[in-house]
Amino acid sequence: MNAKQQTKPNFVSACLIFTFLFLSYSASVSADEEENEREFDYLENSEKGPSHWGDLKMEWSACKNGVLQSPIDLSSQRVKIVNKAGELKKTYKPCDAILKNRGHDISLKWHNCDAGLININGTEYSLQQVHWHSPSEHTINGARYALELHMVHHSTDPNFNYSVAVIGLLYKLGAPDAFLSKLITNVTSMADEMQEREVGVIDPNMIGIDGKKYYRYIGSLTVPPCTEGVIWTMSR
Repeated sequence: MNAKQQTKPNFVSACLIFTFLFLSYSASVSADEEENEREFDYLENSEKGPSHWGDLKMEWSACKNGVLQSPIDLSSQRVKIVNKAGELKKTYKPCDAILKNRGHDISLKWHNCDAGLININGTEYSLQQVHWHSPSEHTINGARYALELHMVHHSTDPNFNYSVAVIGLLYKLGAPDAFLSKLITNVTSMADEMQEREVGVIDPNMIGIDGKKYYRYIGSLTVPPCTEGVIWTMSR
């Protein structure tokens, strides 16, 4: 069954805010996502729901016909366990950011400055934005986590086949997370309204992705246009 035909986790602002307060990370075509929430939704029986995404627009056909779709269960044979933390090298920098409620998620985008990059097997990817989904989109042995963060990076070489790399972090309920706690006041005040605001300098180094092992696989964007060829590196 195509991954987009599964029931997608729904983003609920109030639930996300509650989750922000009590989270810790567990043990640790166009390449851009569609930002117009009115174009699609997550409702299982909706005409704009995940099982219909591939029919809504021609450029979203991968959502229906793709063979490397995300999210997946990380126990899949498609996934490689990367034990050497050195294979994920990051050089992030504090940078001005904008927080935005996009309806289907909340995103934090760095702008007008360089937020740094990661190096995966010799290829550099610059950090663009992070966003959250609650509950998690990826699962491990069928189990979902309370929250999932995606750090979206674009290759500095536009001709490279794998132009997008996403670092994912799975959270579970626990002690407050420092990065999420820094944003909670702004998230709370914009939870019920699609809007954006400047939140000053945000340091991506605060995100706890320094795990001793990662799950690595080739997949897709998890929302339209469901572009494939995305390098996923999941930490928990």
